Amino acid sequence: MPKLTNKNPKLGKLGRYAVVRIDGKTIYLKDPQGKNAEHGTPEALTAYNRFCLERQVSIGGHISPAGEQDVTVKELAAAFLDHSKEAHKPINYGHFRIVLTDFLVPLYGENVPVAKFTPKSLKLVREAMIRSGRYCRKHINSYVQRIVAVFRWGVSEELVTETTWRALTSVKALRKGERGTRDNPEREPVELETVQKTLLFFPPTLRAMALIHYMTGMRPEELVSMTVGSIDRSKGNGLWYYTPARHKTEEHIGKKIYPLGKPEQELIAPYLVGKKPENAVFSPRTAMEERHAEMRTKRKSNVPPSQVERGEKNAKKPKRWGEFYTVPSYRRAIRYAIEQGNKAGVEIPHWFPYMLRHAAATAIEEADGLDAAQAQLGHTTADMTKRYSKAALKTRENLARNRRNPFDTDGQAEDAA
Repeated sequence: MPKLTNKNPKLGKLGRYAVVRIDGKTIYLKDPQGKNAEHGTPEALTAYNRFCLERQVSIGGHISPAGEQDVTVKELAAAFLDHSKEAHKPINYGHFRIVLTDFLVPLYGENVPVAKFTPKSLKLVREAMIRSGRYCRKHINSYVQRIVAVFRWGVSEELVTETTWRALTSVKALRKGERGTRDNPEREPVELETVQKTLLFFPPTLRAMALIHYMTGMRPEELVSMTVGSIDRSKGNGLWYYTPARHKTEEHIGKKIYPLGKPEQELIAPYLVGKKPENAVFSPRTAMEERHAEMRTKRKSNVPPSQVERGEKNAKKPKRWGEFYTVPSYRRAIRYAIEQGNKAGVEIPHWFPYMLRHAAATAIEEADGLDAAQAQLGHTTADMTKRYSKAALKTRENLARNRRNPFDTDGQAEDAA
């Protein structure tokens, strides 16, 4: 094998075929049928990408086609994504789609039989993830396990032999400090002062969202999916009860209920008026209307006729903002507010939604103990959630009754008096 360099050979053309030239030698790139791949075709590009990656990690040779195999890696990936879209939560489907369409299929998808996808092939896909620089070590390990899970599903559908799948399970996870990998720092809670600064640049809708997020410690996806009909106000005990449509540990503890005390009720109540049960409590459409209204009140010059005419035309068009926030759009809204604050001379460190959940956990643990924090926020493992599931609702009710808005300075002054 020729000596490796840091620079890959270029994809060349000889006649109508795709080639690479190394050490004075011309190598024809082969399509899955073993024929010379024509330059400019997807088969040629796939073969070139695979050639370069194999060469860089010192794995010689190419994957040879199996000839009479019926199922290819690309077909397996497509079949699994169809299954995942129906069977899995959107967030899990999204992760499968990324790892399959961004990494697996570009390297081994074009007509490569599943029987020829070996542990070395899986390591090459993992190497592509490392070289992309997009993910930390733990994320890469989880994506590799998702690929193995796809092949395991293929066994159950009789698309993959058990031997092929079991061979892939022999690939060990990347260890800490592995070459080319990185580990992200542990998540830290956002400081109360940082949140307080950011609130100044939020429209009222986002301000209410962030406050409820901090006080309840619910997951971002639970907050953004809150609907009017998911809040039960009929108990008559001074509390409202929010039941998310789904949550992370639902398969272990069943439906989770968030009791909402007076501070949360005061924040939510204005956003329930005139809405149907299926409507979002916090809508980006409402937030944008609030932001535009604020901009109009701050305007010092007269509105030109052309802008008035444009506004009338836009009013006749459907709103381009959705009914519900998503976790990414919620995160972008926070980032936008931080940027606006920094432009205005207010120094606001970067933070993101999940840091509010960590801040809530810290605050509850300091005030009410670890058991209360575990009951309010839930757990990531089945053993822990089962351990606290029976007493969790009662604990959350007590927390809701005694909760105070940490940003309500007027209320704090009254309590002190």
